[in-house]
Amino acid sequence: MKHRKFTPGDVVVVLLTLAAIVVFVIPLYLAVITAFKSKPELSKSVLAWPEGLYLENFKEGMRRSDFFHSLRNSVLVTFPSVILIVLCASMSGYSVARHAQKTAALRLLDKMYLASLMIPFQILMIPVYRIYKSLNLLNSLPGMVLMLTGTSIAYASFLYVGFVKSIPREIEESAYMDGCSEIKTFWLITFPLLKPISATVAALHVMWLWNDFNISIILLQKEMVRTITVKQFYFFGQYTAEYGLAFAAAIVSMIPVVTCFAFMQKYIVNGIAAGAVKS
Repeated sequence: MKHRKFTPGDVVVVLLTLAAIVVFVIPLYLAVITAFKSKPELSKSVLAWPEGLYLENFKEGMRRSDFFHSLRNSVLVTFPSVILIVLCASMSGYSVARHAQKTAALRLLDKMYLASLMIPFQILMIPVYRIYKSLNLLNSLPGMVLMLTGTSIAYASFLYVGFVKSIPREIEESAYMDGCSEIKTFWLITFPLLKPISATVAALHVMWLWNDFNISIILLQKEMVRTITVKQFYFFGQYTAEYGLAFAAAIVSMIPVVTCFAFMQKYIVNGIAAGAVKS
């Protein structure tokens, strides 16, 4: 059996891969070791391994961030938003994929989705705040769900459009011949076939919405409705920074989303690859 020789290109690829691994691993390493260090240890060295497991950071970090209450708030805004995103984006993506060629309004909607992906939220912050204030939706978890859903529909619909186009029309036409309406055909025939892309959309948005900070800091200003990400912001003041407490609370808050990702990661790559294909 012949051994494959490494070319200069292979060496470059390996080195770039190792560099990328280092770039991603170092922040995680720093977060973990900082969470287990006391203040005197942090003042000595940031990179050094902790002398012992200083668990007081976790206890105090969870207490000061009111962890379980903020965890509840994060759950109440993340998972309802993800459910709404899957339902709305699947219907939107299906409509665009199947009827955009015949309907000018749907072609325009498809272009608006793509255009909206290029608009950063920072441009919308002031108008969103003024609108929510006038509608009395500030410091409201349902209002937060509405905003998270609205800002996520475009990308999710884009993924659904590509995936729906990969489903043969003959399946739906057979249902039409049996007397099914288009709505009934979508929910009974097409939507179950969208399981891979639905799992991908759900997994991605659980991670993104759970970690959202920009929208949360603007819309959720009262103590009782703050999510985990907003609570962690208050470990850093103008003249002080509680790095040990902040990283300890961050590591604990990562557990739910990492668990969700571990169960659904097999769908993500396949779903994105399938959703990126356009006929």
